[in-house]
Amino acid sequence: MKETIAIIAALLAIVGNVPYLRDILKGKTKPHPYTWLVWTMVSCIVFFGQLAKGAGVGAIPTAASEIFTVLIFLFSLKYGFKDITKTDTFFLAIALLGIIPWVLTHDPTLSVIIAVTIDLIAFLPTIRKTWNFPSTETPLLYSMNVFRHILALFSLEAYNIATTLHSFAMIVTNSLVTGIILLKRRTKGSK
Repeated sequence: MKETIAIIAALLAIVGNVPYLRDILKGKTKPHPYTWLVWTMVSCIVFFGQLAKGAGVGAIPTAASEIFTVLIFLFSLKYGFKDITKTDTFFLAIALLGIIPWVLTHDPTLSVIIAVTIDLIAFLPTIRKTWNFPSTETPLLYSMNVFRHILALFSLEAYNIATTLHSFAMIVTNSLVTGIILLKRRTKGSK
């Protein structure tokens, strides 16, 4: 049963990310390169932390998502959002500095806590961008991420901070971004 849930969650990564990649190529979506760079690193840390702490098949959705995260980061370099602010650069620097304690520790739980904190900081430029330019994001990706992370929690073979924290944080942040996109588009449409 957990294997089936993990596979469905991994498929949701495909459902959310393939249209997002297509929208990047069409110029409809403009991912923030700073956010996607950090997410590429963090997803890798979380994946290996989950494996080390017994997530088992529950790590499959993280692995599937990591493949797309790398691709989106690479696409963001050419097709991504270019209106980078000093605040964005500040958050990137904080996120990258947060990797130092992760490198120094050999504790998977502490590594995941640090990685999730970095992930949340990395989300800030995308939240700012989405608030100011909601048309540069696609709600499908973020809403699929919410459902994927909910299913990922059910697919875990071990429940602890290292295996669950990332999904809980991503449910909240992806719900927030989905809500911002829909709210701003609805507000813009009613003007």
